[in-house]
Amino acid sequence: MKSIHVLGNTYVLDLPILHIPYYKLNEERIILLDTGLKNEHRELLDTFLEEEHLQVAGILCTHAHIDHVGNAAYFKERYQCPVAMPRKDAEVVDSLLNLKIFFSGFSMERTKEHFGHMLVKTDLFIEEGDETVTIAGVTFQVHHTPGHSPSHISITTPDQVTYLGDALISEEVMDSAKLPYAHVLTKDLASKIKLYQLRSAYYILAHKGIYPDIKDLITDNLYFYKNRAEEILSCIQEPLTFEEILARVTETMHIHLTSPNKYLAVHRMLRCYMDYLEDTGKLSLLMDNAALKYTRTSPSV
Repeated sequence: MKSIHVLGNTYVLDLPILHIPYYKLNEERIILLDTGLKNEHRELLDTFLEEEHLQVAGILCTHAHIDHVGNAAYFKERYQCPVAMPRKDAEVVDSLLNLKIFFSGFSMERTKEHFGHMLVKTDLFIEEGDETVTIAGVTFQVHHTPGHSPSHISITTPDQVTYLGDALISEEVMDSAKLPYAHVLTKDLASKIKLYQLRSAYYILAHKGIYPDIKDLITDNLYFYKNRAEEILSCIQEPLTFEEILARVTETMHIHLTSPNKYLAVHRMLRCYMDYLEDTGKLSLLMDNAALKYTRTSPSV
């Protein structure tokens, strides 16, 4: 792992599969922008902080997914620092019950076992409409980019470096991803379009990359997600149940469901595209002998 100086007091930790930005207050204190995964990143982050003699003065999270809040509670307790997060996402990780609702396909015990470490009490809620957030004495600009999660935000540091979190994915991720997740894909695409108006010196992606310009990347993201939805639609040539569609999509995209957790994860990922196709009028629902099925609203060409 290495620390990359981006601009001014804004840095990025280059971790396996993830970039975690931080803002340096002085030679002893930093603000973390997201916190990474528990198993893959906690030890690396601990080592970095100890070797550099740094204390975490605050944690500012873009959203409440496992690779972004996986160490939030740990660092909050260790450094007695505040956590800021957009409210709807903060509510997801406020209680085990809320986590269970979010991971609706998981039992309560499975939710606790695999996601319980995500639970954290947020000290500073970022509300819809908030344009800034101040934590540890530093004011960051807030850009509301919901869709990937209920209230995902992007964050601009005082150095005019914008951390996009998962509002965009890199070309490398697009080359390898089968079904990148969005909580509500229609909102996610609308947020990506909003990013055309953003003006910053640099842009940081969580998975992964540092860019001086993102216009082409936005266009590529929009095409990628819409094209992925069309690929799924092409698998539906006659009325099918969700399970039948899942079987076709995983076979077509060479996704191997090797465990219950992998199955549940892919089920959630596919669901967002199915909802998008229904929301955009390309799929409708019907009942067939007590089975709920999806059918195309217009025949395939």
